[in-house]
Amino acid sequence: MTQVIRSSAELREKVAGWKRSGMLVGVVPTMGALHDGHLSLVREARRQSDRVIVTIFVNPMQFNNADDLKKYPRDEDHDLALLDAEGVDVLFAPEVAEVYPEGFATKVSVSGVSEPLEGAFRPGHFDGVATVVAKLFGMTQAGRAFFGEKDWQQLQVVRRLVEDLNIPVRIIGCPTIRETDGLAMSSRNVRLSTAERAAAPALHRILQAAAATLRDGASARETLLDAEDEILEAGFREIEYLDLRSVEGLRPLERATEPARLLVAAWIGDVRLIDNIAV
Repeated sequence: MTQVIRSSAELREKVAGWKRSGMLVGVVPTMGALHDGHLSLVREARRQSDRVIVTIFVNPMQFNNADDLKKYPRDEDHDLALLDAEGVDVLFAPEVAEVYPEGFATKVSVSGVSEPLEGAFRPGHFDGVATVVAKLFGMTQAGRAFFGEKDWQQLQVVRRLVEDLNIPVRIIGCPTIRETDGLAMSSRNVRLSTAERAAAPALHRILQAAAATLRDGASARETLLDAEDEILEAGFREIEYLDLRSVEGLRPLERATEPARLLVAAWIGDVRLIDNIAV
């Protein structure tokens, strides 16, 4: 049965015992509202680790919109039932005061890969991500950490953080899990209306078509302008970015002459969806 721990001191004692027995500990950091995308990370963690910790912490530091934080779905009992069924050893679900105690005054900031795309539209977001991830790595003492590729930029920020600060954890990126119609699984999908949910899968279809065109040598500028028109025609109301970027360093590319990623953020109704695919 999955044990719920809320104290970092109690968790550290538990993990120390596992490590004394020679066990490899894996962690899956989440903000809860778990779906099959999260559970795919849990299953990979189970495959590669002797003991698995899942963290659930809705991190106020990475929300630059207070209303978005307030609306973020929370259902710990449901999440715990899912984790128990997957054989997770520990759910670490600390209170805000446990993570950010009174007088907390430290912020971790990763420059470079954090600045374009999400960083440009959500100021301070990746500082919040980097700070809480650094804290969770310290609290869990895990040897491996599992993140989804749906948040591709976040994955690169975490990798940079770990390398720069010599944090002894191996970062494992896991493929995006999609609904049968191609929509990337996200906790935000439950906020889509019936009509929005029917239109949302167009985002992935349009990305796929644009990626195929780019692989044939087309210029990014023309290809992405056409794709933007298609996204808006499909029912999206605003596109924040649609960019071709290098896999390493997220540099802007005019053509897919090296390993690249096509990344998008777009609004449909009041829901902001992100997605990305390899080119």
